[in-house]
Amino acid sequence: MRAVFVERFGRPEELRLREVASPHPGPGQVLVEAHAMGVNYPDLMVIAGTYHNLHPLPFVPGKELAGIVRAVGEGVEGLRPGERVAAQLEVGAFAEEVLVPAVQCYPIPPGIPMVVAAAMGLAYLTSYFALTDRARLAPGEWVLVSGAAGGVGIAAVELAKALGGRAIAGLTTMTKAAFVEAHGADAVVDLSAADLMNTLRARVREITHGHGVDVVIDPVGGVVFEASLRTLAWGGRMIVVGFTSGEMPSVRANYILVKHISVTGLHWSDYREREPKRVADAQALLFRLVEEGKLHPPVMETYPLERIAEALAVIAERRVMGKVALLTRHAKEG
Repeated sequence: MRAVFVERFGRPEELRLREVASPHPGPGQVLVEAHAMGVNYPDLMVIAGTYHNLHPLPFVPGKELAGIVRAVGEGVEGLRPGERVAAQLEVGAFAEEVLVPAVQCYPIPPGIPMVVAAAMGLAYLTSYFALTDRARLAPGEWVLVSGAAGGVGIAAVELAKALGGRAIAGLTTMTKAAFVEAHGADAVVDLSAADLMNTLRARVREITHGHGVDVVIDPVGGVVFEASLRTLAWGGRMIVVGFTSGEMPSVRANYILVKHISVTGLHWSDYREREPKRVADAQALLFRLVEEGKLHPPVMETYPLERIAEALAVIAERRVMGKVALLTRHAKEG
């Protein structure tokens, strides 16, 4: 079988596609024949060696996939060969056959294509836990989502609406406005505007009739974080989920105190490792919302596994709208 390897930390163009022996599942493991894999911004950091978890070389990157169970290890219950599953990993997904802990495999309902199941995992689970567990979003509340056209961003827009909230999509490229509006955004704000610290707050107050937003979901960081913090209403909640700008902001504690604001971080994979049952329940709920037509996870484009560098370039160059995904040779079979 074929797998993509990071042989040295660097650029996506330096990744290598190798032929390797098929693995065999050990106790508690499942062997999944991969059909589709989601590609995410953190993959770029993992490949470059700038992610917070540095993996010993060489290794296979990739954090999410969907495919068919081909074998199960000792002690595995509830999964059987031939079953379609989505899976979440720290690394290892960019291969044609992947070993996955059984607790990190989630059955895919019959009506959901594998490419959709693969591409929605990390982004929708991140947004779900950000909105429900960290922000405690209540029906009718306003949510500002920065980087709203990306994977996590568009998932947060869709989920905010599905959970009864109202969503404001923040974009640095306003040509993507129609895309986020089609996925439920009630309003769109320009994050590339001059004097963002003041213009963003004024625009949000105009949209919300002076109230401000109750929740901010920020995967961007930098000046976008700082400006978004000022849009929060009294008692607002800022949820930090990443720093795609490459800039880690600082927080002025006096502003948090005066407006009774909370600033909370979310590292979603901690849920995967610490509370796998909650993650499995959340994934089942997300699949159900797709079946009910309340979520429409967008896959912008697919690439064969050997063109992984091109898929990553779409994200690195900020051309992505929703997600891009990789397909293996097995995808033609199911």
